[in-house]
Amino acid sequence: MNFTLIFKNNKETRSLANDNTTINDILNDLDLSSETVVAKKNGEIVIEDEKIQDGDEIQLIQIIYGG
Repeated sequence: MNFTLIFKNNKETRSLANDNTTINDILNDLDLSSETVVAKKNGEIVIEDEKIQDGDEIQLIQIIYGG
């Protein structure tokens, strides 16, 4: 079972560790914080507890702070 991960300018196919893999698991794997990244699953903004399923496209968008 695989999903597509899009982050910055990279697009890659990744394997799902199990049926309970979540967005938060991916953030932890990439050493990213949910406070600095917004996740989209198949084009819809989702929370970190959202489960990833076979064939999903996950896009991680870095939030830029500034003033």
